[in-house]
Amino acid sequence: MSHYKPYPVYKDSGVEWLGTVPEHWAVHRMKSLIDSAQNGIWGEDPDGGVDDIACARVADFDRNDFTVKGELPTSRKVPEAQRLSRQVNYGDLLIEKSGGGEQTTVGVVVQYQGEQPVICSNFVAVVKPKNGVKPRWLCYTNAYLYSVSVNTRSIKQTTGIQNIDSDQYFSERVAVPSEAEQHAIAAHLDSETASIDALVEKKARFIELLHEKRQALITHAVTKGLDPKAKMKDSGVEWLGEVPAHWEQAPLKHLISSIGQGWSPECEARKPERGEWGVVKVGCVNGGVFRPQESKALPAAMEPRPELGLRKGDVLVSRANTRELVGSCAVIPQDYPHLLLCDKLYRIGCGARVTPEFLAALITVYGRRAVEIEANGASSSMVNIAQSVILDLLVAVPSNEEQKSIMDRVVVETMRIKTMLVKTERSIALLKERRSALITAAVTGQIDLRQAV
Repeated sequence: MSHYKPYPVYKDSGVEWLGTVPEHWAVHRMKSLIDSAQNGIWGEDPDGGVDDIACARVADFDRNDFTVKGELPTSRKVPEAQRLSRQVNYGDLLIEKSGGGEQTTVGVVVQYQGEQPVICSNFVAVVKPKNGVKPRWLCYTNAYLYSVSVNTRSIKQTTGIQNIDSDQYFSERVAVPSEAEQHAIAAHLDSETASIDALVEKKARFIELLHEKRQALITHAVTKGLDPKAKMKDSGVEWLGEVPAHWEQAPLKHLISSIGQGWSPECEARKPERGEWGVVKVGCVNGGVFRPQESKALPAAMEPRPELGLRKGDVLVSRANTRELVGSCAVIPQDYPHLLLCDKLYRIGCGARVTPEFLAALITVYGRRAVEIEANGASSSMVNIAQSVILDLLVAVPSNEEQKSIMDRVVVETMRIKTMLVKTERSIALLKERRSALITAAVTGQIDLRQAV
């Protein structure tokens, strides 16, 4: 942000998280900037009558651009007399009054940008700024307060739900520029954050394409081999098509030495220390790489089961997870005698005719296809894949020597893709950091945007 200039003169704001602010800016409590903050209402189930109205919920909040817009999926029945003081119009602000979670605190503020008047749920309050206060600027100012956790000072915790004391929260002080500067700040932030968001979206799509390329590479390698001139034969499997003629086809159960699942005791909500017994979580195989840190400590009073300790060369397969993740597979790279197999993972031992790395790739490709057809469970819930589905997979395998050559090539090519993924993900992180820093600098007066619009 080196191309931005600061204001000529600053003064001490007297507020710890603001520091110095432009000399001509005022410092006010937020409550002096708003006309009202009215809690929402849940009403009754809609019946198709004249009292039905769209309802904005916390689930509708876009926490990236701090808006609620578009078609709201929820309607409620609220008589006109009850909705008048709670009606949400274009430009009004909405604050999350109750909710939050492990990763997010309650108190985020967004702006309603829909064309039609709506109401908000009882977990939300509608905030109407005074004349002379630009709603979008106030929204960005609240985004800054949220980013530096000012909201946490006003959170009351009851029965596991976070509630924000809005009177206390709106007593917090903020730096207030003139109405013209508020407009300039909000307009510039809308423009710049939209440009940053567009870049992030393009890079996110590139990441999706890289993941698709990685999967396509693995699929081709373990189903067609590396030699484009190899003689092919019909596999007899519709989706698979032809496979190299010299590869052997067999059910997976004829290629492995064992299959079993683990144990899921009630563990402590922490990672095990070195030398301490632990049980891996099902997510330890997500992404195709074993992550030992995805584990929980076994209580000291509980007798461990050493026979479930992880061994080098074990192939772990997720047997119960979301539809997107069930069937995820990874190879254990070394012995982990104090990490025990959990009940939601299959452990597969390789026979003499298949290497662990090739077997994991086979299950990733063939098993993923089977998951799409055979996995049981609702599409939005946990799904399960039976041992029989894994065991009956009809696969084609080359010699162990060719398996090694194939996987050596796969490792090289996937590492190139991983390098691009890491760079792109880091680029996205930097863009998001820049976005947050720009909002902070703008609403605290670190940069002068009077001539920016």
